[in-house]
Amino acid sequence: MAKHKPGGGRLAENRRARHDYEFLERYEAGLVLLGSEVKSLRDGKVTFKDGYIRIKDDEAWLVGVHIAPYANAGPVGHGGHDPERPRKLLLHHREIVELTRHIEQKGLTVVPVSLYLHRGKIKLEIAVGRGRKLHDQRQALKDKAVARDTRRELTRTGKER
Repeated sequence: MAKHKPGGGRLAENRRARHDYEFLERYEAGLVLLGSEVKSLRDGKVTFKDGYIRIKDDEAWLVGVHIAPYANAGPVGHGGHDPERPRKLLLHHREIVELTRHIEQKGLTVVPVSLYLHRGKIKLEIAVGRGRKLHDQRQALKDKAVARDTRRELTRTGKER
């Protein structure tokens, strides 16, 4: 039995993207994967480090995401897979047109946000994002810390009653 991550089918999350970008719009996309990639994803062996979405010839591709080879699969070409290969995204044509329009705008990019299970299928959440400036990142961290402290204080005072 494969190990599943807690959190309702969430397999992996790109925390760096949440820190570096302000998300304007989100999309859900299917992925064209090999069997060994699915097994590896279900084990949580994925790294988003330099991942991004490229539009080429009216098709969307996931580039730069590392899915580790599955331990029980054979070598590449015999049931294994190339960890860094581009993977085709399954989107409607109108969504690809919208993404292309966003990419052409200055300062906007499309990044992978998270991988999750939905009705037994692996889905990728992608977002159109605008890069945050350093001071915006600092402000976001301050806001997050204040919210955390407030939540902590409320739960602490609630337990004392």
